[in-house]
Amino acid sequence: MRKIFFLTAALCISMLYAQDTNRQAAVEQSEASSDKNDNNRFEISKQLDIFNAIVKEVEMFYVDSIDIQKTIRRGINSMLSGLDPYTEYIPESDMDGFKFLTTGEYGGIGAYIKYRDGGTVITEPFEKMPAADAGLKAGDVILAIDTVDTRFLSSDKVSELLKGVPNTKMKVKVQRPGEKKPRTFELARKKIVVDQVVYYGVYGDNTGYIYLSGFKEKSAQEVKAAFEDLKNNHNIKSLILDLRDNGGGLLESAVQIVNFFVPKGKEVISLKGKNSQSDRTYRTYNEPIDTLIPLAVLINGSSASASEIVAGALQDMDRATLVGQRSYGKGLVQSPRNLPYDGKLKVTMGKYYIPSGRCIQQLDYTHRNDDGSVAAIPDSLTSVFYTANGRPVRDGGGIRPDFEVDDEKLPAMLYYLFSDRDYIVFDYVTDWVVKHKTIPAVEDFVYTDDDYEQFKTYIKGKNFEYDRQSSNALKQLKDVAKFEGFLDEDSVLFATLEEKLKPNLDRDLVKYEKDIRRMLSAEIVKRYYYQSGEVQQNLKGDETLQKALEVLKDDDLYLATLKKQ
Repeated sequence: MRKIFFLTAALCISMLYAQDTNRQAAVEQSEASSDKNDNNRFEISKQLDIFNAIVKEVEMFYVDSIDIQKTIRRGINSMLSGLDPYTEYIPESDMDGFKFLTTGEYGGIGAYIKYRDGGTVITEPFEKMPAADAGLKAGDVILAIDTVDTRFLSSDKVSELLKGVPNTKMKVKVQRPGEKKPRTFELARKKIVVDQVVYYGVYGDNTGYIYLSGFKEKSAQEVKAAFEDLKNNHNIKSLILDLRDNGGGLLESAVQIVNFFVPKGKEVISLKGKNSQSDRTYRTYNEPIDTLIPLAVLINGSSASASEIVAGALQDMDRATLVGQRSYGKGLVQSPRNLPYDGKLKVTMGKYYIPSGRCIQQLDYTHRNDDGSVAAIPDSLTSVFYTANGRPVRDGGGIRPDFEVDDEKLPAMLYYLFSDRDYIVFDYVTDWVVKHKTIPAVEDFVYTDDDYEQFKTYIKGKNFEYDRQSSNALKQLKDVAKFEGFLDEDSVLFATLEEKLKPNLDRDLVKYEKDIRRMLSAEIVKRYYYQSGEVQQNLKGDETLQKALEVLKDDDLYLATLKKQ
């Protein structure tokens, strides 16, 4: 009995000691956390005092006058760029642009403009919007808006004049290429809504196709409307959702689109941040439209963020097969925070994890190299996760498609040729359109051999230069070799390399004819049939689309792909 008493007493003392120890540890941990917070608050206050003092001293004593707003803005931008590319300050003056990025809406005439050669040019009017409906075309140089001469204004100032309250009227005076006299167009501003479902249609054996360019507030509604039209009025048997070159957007839109194809209550993503208050799980909350229709999602290296959420979630749930190239690898989520004077801070709040539990973030911004660069996570360091059916998938480095289609790398020549720097192709297409008032329907359009021969003559007369990077790199290498004393003994080698790297326009216009003709055709078609026509033209001979059609047509292949391997 005495043994039991002593044992019980000892146990009670042990429990009391453990509780006291735990309390003491908790107190010490709380005190350490409090000390850390106090140190952080002191450091923040200290650094802000230093920054404030520097700004005042520079403003008072710097030899020249300075623009305080621009100077501090540079400091803010530099500070935030050291975190990641997605955290940024948005002042009140830029809020209209921020709103457009999230909603796809603004008040104006519906056209892209750009400043060049001493004037602002309309580069792309939107289909069924005031600019296009009034007859304004790509290539028109804006001379005046109402009574304001715009010839010497920046494109930002011209944009401000074009935007305004819907239904307000305006006059736009332009100089059209190929014409001597200016034209004046009367039009009314309206609420511009840039559609994110640029095009949808039917391909192959009753397969629906939807191209989504971004994730805005109404993107999910647009996808739903397109899908229901294809399903109810075109009797499609399978569906392709094209997310190539889609850089993402609103997370909520991605969750809604996933919800169309999976049951209610399914986890789509979970967010995890520094603070537990930021953690959140997103589930499908509506009844789906169709959980059975065979589904393929097209992705490439420019499919990012919300595109990866849709593609990755549908892959993890074994609801769709993915076709194309590995996606970009953005597993970070941003949220806007209100700032004084009506600005906002778009800040990275956490990482997201798709249903298998993986995060597909490719670059580790918290561990930069000595030179400030950021390294990608090598495949050898990624981990294996499993889909609902037990298929292995990996984290880090984006979403890997189930069927990979080789991505043809465009030669550097085409980047220079189709860039906005020289406007060579833009001006060529403008001249081509002046000579061709109409073209056939997109499916019947052909860019002829004669057209291409005329293009070759045109480009040769423009003194077109390219491969500037390789020339600059070779020059730098020669300078280093000369400094280190190797240039004399390797002069023949450098001469040979210089000759090999020298651009040969005649050769390359033949060598890359297929790619040039394809891109020229898309640019031409866009002038007549806008963005939807451009997408249709680019789909001609699209190997990724053809592979998706092949997989969806083969029921056994499709089902086997989604089963445990």
